[in-house]
Amino acid sequence: MTVALRTLLDRSVKRMGKGMNPVVKASALEMMERTYNEGIYVQISAGYRSLEEQASLYGQGRVYIYNGKNYSNLAKPIVTNAKPGQSYHNYGLAIDFFIVSDDGKKAIWTVNSKWQRVAAIGKDLGFKWGGDWSSFKDYPHLEMTGGLSFKQLQAGKKPHITSSKTSKGDGHIISIQKTLNSRYKTNIEGDGFYGPKTRSALIKGLQTELNKQYNKKLVVDGKWGPKTKTAIVTIKKGASCNITWILQAALYMEGFNPGPLDGEFGGKTEAALFKYQKASRISADKLAGQETWNELLA
Repeated sequence: MTVALRTLLDRSVKRMGKGMNPVVKASALEMMERTYNEGIYVQISAGYRSLEEQASLYGQGRVYIYNGKNYSNLAKPIVTNAKPGQSYHNYGLAIDFFIVSDDGKKAIWTVNSKWQRVAAIGKDLGFKWGGDWSSFKDYPHLEMTGGLSFKQLQAGKKPHITSSKTSKGDGHIISIQKTLNSRYKTNIEGDGFYGPKTRSALIKGLQTELNKQYNKKLVVDGKWGPKTKTAIVTIKKGASCNITWILQAALYMEGFNPGPLDGEFGGKTEAALFKYQKASRISADKLAGQETWNELLA
């Protein structure tokens, strides 16, 4: 049986993590859809990487101390020459990919014509490919730099990245964005991509519902601050309200399908929540409480 595109997309969204630039993330998923339509099944193995994770990678095969912590690991081979802050992964501007077997169960790392085709589609979407590098070829690597150097990124400069070649985006996300605009008077573009403005709109919706249903008296500013975090109420299976809808929308954005976005906390929503909690390594208690909301929206 051929692996479903949704399965590959869900796996890849988890692997990319929360810190991805929204255009880079959308372009990566677009690349996967295009290759899938050509019978090439691609999965993203890495996206955003924290500075600590970069230090751990850099420490493989060498002695390395970062921020007072020893990341040395001489038992493993050297895999990167990029120190923390010197990889575009650290800024959510890069991904790594590999090809999987038709059933999606086996990773294929052979750089063949299919691999070259994936890279070509990625470059058409605006990525630069590590396989084109002259010194150290990194065949799984694709990046969008926005023309910025590591020094500029370290100084806090934000890249301006656009892609006119991505498709319209996820129809379910477009529907969520339209509902947020009509229900909570937000003004986000219905582009089908989950970016910072859509996340802020979800927070505004949650703040509005907490005020309306629980008289929390929060400032509805779309920011995940300490007052919003402490005002969170726990909802569980059986709940039927707009807060459940916001939970369902947030889970879907993270690649965990809760079934119909109907505001009804049923079995499918509970199953999606449980899978998300396990993947996020937080308490997998099937309850949407402070820890879960903080992971979803912080």
